[in-house]
Amino acid sequence: MYRKVFKRILDLLLAFLALPFWILILVILAPIIYLQDKGTIFYNAPRLGENGKVFKMYKFRSMKINALDIRNDDGSTFNAEDDPRLTKIGKFIRKTSLDETPQLLNIIKGDMSIIGPRPDLPEHKYLYEGNEKRKLEIKPGITGFNQAYYRNTIPWKERIKNDIYYIDHLSWWLDIKIFFKTARSVLKREDVFLNKNSKESNKNTGVET
Repeated sequence: MYRKVFKRILDLLLAFLALPFWILILVILAPIIYLQDKGTIFYNAPRLGENGKVFKMYKFRSMKINALDIRNDDGSTFNAEDDPRLTKIGKFIRKTSLDETPQLLNIIKGDMSIIGPRPDLPEHKYLYEGNEKRKLEIKPGITGFNQAYYRNTIPWKERIKNDIYYIDHLSWWLDIKIFFKTARSVLKREDVFLNKNSKESNKNTGVET
């Protein structure tokens, strides 16, 4: 019952409660993001949603216009504190996770949940092996098991295993623990960026993480 009904009700309740605070954040950040390089305020990222449906995930833009798409060896997007693609305000909103806050709109639209597997890029569906597509059984989340306990410290394939673990053990109590553990990690700014020694490959397409 929680998974099918109450989780969605709780998502909407919390999203609408947070919306006035997010509007205040938008009013403050929007002109700063724009004035950095006269670019767009938002980055609309195509992502895999529930049952493999592709949707636009909203983020505050943290990278320079037409930034390179840098990937790690496992196909996941590269993320580092000294990433030259980040704008000055972009580095700040990444550290504080404010870049993810526009996803409140995705929750209201029904694309995402507050807690669930972080959504993959559309092309990642061709890299799934075995039962890894199971991570698409539920709506992706703004945060999830990986973000709460590991953030960016483990490889993509290991994150998928944790996503499936979350789906198999989904409960109200687990969501509560993930919510508060995420809040603690964000406040302490733990493991926001990937290890600097991560290997990456470049592609000339403007994609943010």
